Amino acid sequence: MKLNQLSDNQGARKSRTRVGRGIGSGKGKTAGSGHKGQKARSGVAIHGFEGGQMPIYRRLPKRGFNSINPKSFEVVNIGRIQKAVDAKKLDIKKPITIETLVEAGIVGKVKDGVRLLAKGELTAKIDITVTGASKAAVEAVEKAGGKVSVAE
Repeated sequence: MKLNQLSDNQGARKSRTRVGRGIGSGKGKTAGSGHKGQKARSGVAIHGFEGGQMPIYRRLPKRGFNSINPKSFEVVNIGRIQKAVDAKKLDIKKPITIETLVEAGIVGKVKDGVRLLAKGELTAKIDITVTGASKAAVEAVEKAGGKVSVAE
């Protein structure tokens, strides 16, 4: 295969519809906006507007709480750690920290810390320090003979 033989699959690239470009285009004259009215004008934004009636999002009571600065943890499953141990990316003789997880490429950008979860199987005896861990993950690590330290 040569570079001049490369091409997209049929229908992979579709040119955008040019509205308001003559009656023959099928999207001429009113350009898909219909006739008159607020929605035919420019600068219209009436999401949730109910013709003057109190909108549903204002009629219903507010519920719950959203933190303005929530914690964002990077998630690591024990199965992923086992894969890294098998691939010799992690040394189980040394304690595993967040820094070693980043160096091994298991976690990317650590925001507020790393949280250990219990998806997968763990057979290696590891000593790991993370920001948080689920009960099931702690049990799985201890069952394999290791220990989990939760650091702030």
